[in-house]
Amino acid sequence: MTALSDGLGTKVYIGPIATSDDTSTYASLTGWKEISEVESIGEFGDAATAITFTSLSSSRVRKRKGARDAGDVAIVCANLPGDPGQEAAIAAEGSKHRYAFKIVAADAPTEAGTDSVFYFGALVMSKKLNVGASNAVNKRTFNLAIDTDIDEQAADDGTP
Repeated sequence: MTALSDGLGTKVYIGPIATSDDTSTYASLTGWKEISEVESIGEFGDAATAITFTSLSSSRVRKRKGARDAGDVAIVCANLPGDPGQEAAIAAEGSKHRYAFKIVAADAPTEAGTDSVFYFGALVMSKKLNVGASNAVNKRTFNLAIDTDIDEQAADDGTP
């Protein structure tokens, strides 16, 4: 039976400029920097664009699946000036280049197991700061426009 998992312990990393569309090679990249104090990670993953055609004679809309889009994901974190990961993401927002990203979920099903890992390339589209209210932590939201497929390496229980 598969165990339920939660988001506690999940980490987000920014890597170097992603020159390859082949996300299966991202695991071998070096220079990953953790974006510290992440509060939430929005949903991400492929969705097909709907292609439609409306037939006059049958009064029926015909549908087909079109191009796939992995979407945009918002990464919300406590604003930490000087944090290497946040500084890298801030710099990436000022760039036209796509960067490698890695999300590691703390979801290993056993102590000997491994966590799920998601690799993708994305453009950092924004770096918005939210000062909020008097009893709130200052936050920063990075909006990532995913520009590649997502290489998902599923959690493993560690048994041979």
